Amino acid sequence: MDEAGVLALVGQAVTDVRAGGADAEQLLAALSALHALRASLAEWEPELITAARVAGVSWAALAPSLGVTSRQAAERRYLRLQPSATGEATGEGRIDAQRDRRAGDRAVSEWARRNAVVLRRLAAHVTAAQGMSAAGRRAAAGVERALAADDASALLEPLAATRRHLVAGHADLADRVVDIGAESSRVRDQAISDRRRRTTGGVPDGGSTPGPAE
Repeated sequence: MDEAGVLALVGQAVTDVRAGGADAEQLLAALSALHALRASLAEWEPELITAARVAGVSWAALAPSLGVTSRQAAERRYLRLQPSATGEATGEGRIDAQRDRRAGDRAVSEWARRNAVVLRRLAAHVTAAQGMSAAGRRAAAGVERALAADDASALLEPLAATRRHLVAGHADLADRVVDIGAESSRVRDQAISDRRRRTTGGVPDGGSTPGPAE
């Protein structure tokens, strides 16, 4: 049954209920159809919101269409509706996970900007390393492409991909890549921890984030 048919069925059942003439079979059919329609609506709304965002519609412009009054509320509604790719069971869990990711990404990007010279110097050494396998050279080419990006954090993932190819002939470079990865992970984890403490009313630890050792 298409959506128009579902609406007609449900509408007729409601009309009959109010007139005192609905029977059990009709009510069960209407409720089953309504359940199926609700499931479809739950899929359509986040799909349409995503399409609107891709088309350039701001959260503030979306808010009235979603029945909310602010860009923050519009984004929260979207996150509640989105299926979780990381296992969160509730909408609030998805919102918290998304905010954790954003806090971590911001912290790592800021850390990478502060340590751009160190990261770019390491990337240059990796791309110049001799004797790597064909797979290693492909990984190093990814680092070379990332060197063209303005944001030094773009180097982190390509550098990590070269580690296993450096171990045999360039153990010192492999160790430095591991250190960079560990430090960026520590920065991310600390930012997430600080965000959670702020959310629960705690006071985050102060102090600056150290850069990687050269």
